[in-house]
Amino acid sequence: MKIKFDIDCTPEEARTFLGLPDVGPLQTAMLAEVEKRTKAALDAMSPEAILKTWLPAGMQSLDELQKMFWAQFPKGGGAKDKAG
Repeated sequence: MKIKFDIDCTPEEARTFLGLPDVGPLQTAMLAEVEKRTKAALDAMSPEAILKTWLPAGMQSLDELQKMFWAQFPKGGGAKDKAG
């Protein structure tokens, strides 16, 4: 013998009938928190934020980094010693 039941109800009606809690407000709050934390993490990964973290306090701009880079090379294209 086989018995089949077809129940036509919404998820909310089924939850209420089975006595399960409504987690909709909790889910909304948690998703808002996840979104806020994700945005904060992405802001921390911006190129400017990364450079500020990696560079010493005296070199917080790209101009200063470029000046330091070019200062490592000899002036005038070819280095000649003073002796000759």
